[in-house]
Amino acid sequence: MNPTNPKVDAHIANAKKWQPEMKALRRIILDTGLTEELKWDQPCYTHDGHNIVLIGGFKDHCRLMFCNGSLLSDPRDLLQKPGEHTQAGRFIPFTSVAEIKALEPELKSFLLAAIENEKAGVKPTFKTTPEPIPEELQTKLNRNPALDEAFAALTPGRQRAYLLHFNAAKQSATRTSRIEACTPRILAGKGIHDCICGHSQKMPTCDGSHKHFS
Repeated sequence: MNPTNPKVDAHIANAKKWQPEMKALRRIILDTGLTEELKWDQPCYTHDGHNIVLIGGFKDHCRLMFCNGSLLSDPRDLLQKPGEHTQAGRFIPFTSVAEIKALEPELKSFLLAAIENEKAGVKPTFKTTPEPIPEELQTKLNRNPALDEAFAALTPGRQRAYLLHFNAAKQSATRTSRIEACTPRILAGKGIHDCICGHSQKMPTCDGSHKHFS
């Protein structure tokens, strides 16, 4: 078993929920030889500096998250997508130590396979089909050169996240409202999921302080 990280010790000790579940998952992960770190205020396990899996405590469950879980063979459909448009990440939710123990053989298989994929340099193939720009956004970009320049300067991932958000609205008025609400963030060079409070890099791991900033 690889050594534990004091920062993760403190993180688990201070967790308000799921301490036994986190400890059970931690033991299984460390048995595979992964290195324990604390990233994004979550226990993160790496191989040669590359993220393999994380442990997250949520309101209604404790989650084991595989960074490139889409590559794993999953005949029992244990792995879930965090979101409809998630391409690589997959997770398994737990609400008890008994559930973790029952799946321990499968979890070890997933972990070892994920490590082997990383060693072999196997990476997920991401969809490259661009999300269409809604007419309402294109009109605003045409009328506002500063916004056009700021949107073009965003990373492809941030652009796609905005476009998914805008295109999900069925009504033109709703799309326009969403675009108006996001315009200050775009002009600031921020993605739709980026925290802007300065206390962390990304929601939802922010402590919530961003809610008090304009």
